Amino acid sequence: METITHSAVLGRFGHALSDPKRARILLTLRDAPAYPSELADALGISRQNLSNNLACLRGCGLVIAVPEGRRTRYELADAKIGHALADLLQVVLAVDPQYCASAADEGCC
Repeated sequence: METITHSAVLGRFGHALSDPKRARILLTLRDAPAYPSELADALGISRQNLSNNLACLRGCGLVIAVPEGRRTRYELADAKIGHALADLLQVVLAVDPQYCASAADEGCC
């Protein structure tokens, strides 16, 4: 099994969270495993878009696909990912819109 550095783990997590759709997928899977059709409907995104984002999340090692007969269920690869997401949601950020362009776009300031 491949051993990766702490910075690589954080880089994968950061890449996954850098896209709002992938972040929403992770937050949804934090609550419970789901099938792609359910995820696409719940998040209001196309199945193709969802498939691309799930592939990215699988590549980052954050979600796994669990075959169930002719269907595939997706879930977080490790329960600790759900705990990490919960912890991140509790962090209070002091955003300076002068240096963070997305802050103004998000209505954070």
